[in-house]
Amino acid sequence: MKNKINEWLKRYLPAEVISMIFTLVSAELTFHYTQNNIATALIATLIGNTVYFSCILLNDVVSTRKQCLMNGKKYTRLIFYKNIRALFLEFGLAEVIDSLLIRPFLMYYLPILLNSLTWGTFLAKITADVTFYLPTIFLYEVSKKIRLRDFH
Repeated sequence: MKNKINEWLKRYLPAEVISMIFTLVSAELTFHYTQNNIATALIATLIGNTVYFSCILLNDVVSTRKQCLMNGKKYTRLIFYKNIRALFLEFGLAEVIDSLLIRPFLMYYLPILLNSLTWGTFLAKITADVTFYLPTIFLYEVSKKIRLRDFH
């Protein structure tokens, strides 16, 4: 189990750290310019998710390109589409629930409840991440078992 946890941390933690920074900064900037909690929640969710998935996709593309080179193959558009397909399986269900329901709700209410935009946004992101990762990690493991991540 320790190896699995290390694998998941290596896969998700760098993207989470970068996403957290962008989420907090975008929340602060949006609220500063709009003074609108709904806009702040939606923009922070959108920016945080965009940065997170960009990091994950970039990591997957770099990793797959290395895998291809080691096997004497080219990284093709078809392989890129397979990377995207694997990400949809891994994140699709969790992302729909997270982005449309849980995260914007928490990003809106926790800063109000805590009377702190920074701490409320931080806690909202952490709380939403817990519900996000339960199905995500399960589906990541499924994608490995059905060999959806074999790109040769």
